[in-house]
Amino acid sequence: DDLDKEINIYAMRVREWYGWHFPEMAKIINDNMMFAKCVLRMGMRINCKTCDFSDILADEAVEETLKKTAETSMGTEISELDLLNIKALCDQVVSLSEYRLQLFDYLKNRMAAIAPNLTMMVGELVGARLIAHSGSLLNLAKHPASTVQILGAEKALFRALKAKTDTPKYGLIYHASLIGQVAQKNKGKISRVLAAKTALAIRVDALGDNDGPTIGIDNRIKVEARIRQLEGGQKVNLASSTPKTPTNKQSKYD
Repeated sequence: DDLDKEINIYAMRVREWYGWHFPEMAKIINDNMMFAKCVLRMGMRINCKTCDFSDILADEAVEETLKKTAETSMGTEISELDLLNIKALCDQVVSLSEYRLQLFDYLKNRMAAIAPNLTMMVGELVGARLIAHSGSLLNLAKHPASTVQILGAEKALFRALKAKTDTPKYGLIYHASLIGQVAQKNKGKISRVLAAKTALAIRVDALGDNDGPTIGIDNRIKVEARIRQLEGGQKVNLASSTPKTPTNKQSKYD
């Protein structure tokens, strides 16, 4: 998260500084990594026509648009010293972005080894944030499901208690993919179900002896079944995560 902030700050500064020379480029290229690489290769915008960006920009139409726009750009001229500083900043953006990719791969491998069930439930990033917020996996395993649900929203919780308003329904767990695919009205219910199943998965990871995701797969299927029940109105038995068949007594009243 800290690395993402650093990259965004540097990328914004690159766009601002180079925007004086070639302001239209920021609208053509949205990706920060591609923007920095294009600036490094191009330098002054007059060199844009002779540069080949095929290995940076996947879309040929974007490359053509960039070259045409460079010829009629309304940006001001900059000195070689200005360009040198901009390129130094671009180097930082590229190196930090590459390091972020390496770090994410490392995090993915470590989370799969340390907390496979937690990773199966909420993903690598959210799982790592929960562990970092608690201090360790063992500390996280000591928390009940209600605490896991609102972990990361402590300020909002105490503000709500002080003002006697509704307490928050989710914290860091809100960024999990399972909650992201649910409608806004059902996010609170799913976050409660997900927190309950995640709390069980955390305890298995912290105290169990198994290496792979054992309980995590079954728990995720049950949460997905609950999502289908809320979104589609289908009756689902969470114990077996399969749709219920109506009994004679139910069909009598239906």
